[in-house]
Amino acid sequence: MEYPLVSTEWLEDHLDEPQLVLLDASMATVIGKVPRLYESPICIPRSRRFDVEQDFCDPHSSQIHALPTFVQFIQGAAQLGITPDSTVVVYDNQGIYSSPRAWWIFTLMGFRRVYVLDGGLPQWLAEARLTSSHYQTLGRDYQETSAASLTQALSYQPERVVDAAQVLANITDEDTAIIDARASARFLGQMSEPRPGVRAGHIPHALNLPFAQVLSGDKLKSVSELQQIFTELGADKPVRIFSCGSGITACILLLASYAAGHANGQLYAGSWADWGSRSDLPIECEC
Repeated sequence: MEYPLVSTEWLEDHLDEPQLVLLDASMATVIGKVPRLYESPICIPRSRRFDVEQDFCDPHSSQIHALPTFVQFIQGAAQLGITPDSTVVVYDNQGIYSSPRAWWIFTLMGFRRVYVLDGGLPQWLAEARLTSSHYQTLGRDYQETSAASLTQALSYQPERVVDAAQVLANITDEDTAIIDARASARFLGQMSEPRPGVRAGHIPHALNLPFAQVLSGDKLKSVSELQQIFTELGADKPVRIFSCGSGITACILLLASYAAGHANGQLYAGSWADWGSRSDLPIECEC
């Protein structure tokens, strides 16, 4: 398995390579941590905007932050100038927050050469590296590529995503760990959910790993530290299903799990926004 992150040093050394496509996957809304705020627009040079909340979110789905369809992804990737031979690096302005979601979308669609910038924009700024106030734009800085070539080269992997019925069928499976990335108070049902109509608590038999626990400052913890975290959690299972509030921060744990050497991770796409809003599904609550 190839390590799914690159360092700021690596990115700076490769920033001018023609096959590199650099994507800013920052989100406007940050939940679960104190957001970093910026006085003016700022990004890493050569960045293109990857909008996980609009362009790469299925508008026809009833789910919050629904994953894009394969066709939607192909069209969006082509408009970003991505080819089957591109090396894609994604980052966000919070360190590691929404960039793993972008990484997961590419991985889900069968794209192999995609990496997360460890530490993201905060790490880049802390090291006083060159910045820009403008994203690259289609037509001026790069050209749209062939959607047909991407369609032929990539293959959607539906087994990497599960729904509520699949989660329910596996809550007592000895070979499956269900891991929730929400803060402990939300997991235990000791605080109300931020979305109306969503019950407090968690999926029965789920394990709680707040996403901040796999981070060291703005960066992902070391491989050995991550392996120890999953072992001590009791999550050393052949299959790991990751959940959170709406499918964004669960991808941080997916990235951490993959970095620690576990390739068989799945995303519960609807996450707690889906499970908690359905009265037909069981919950556990320590409120």
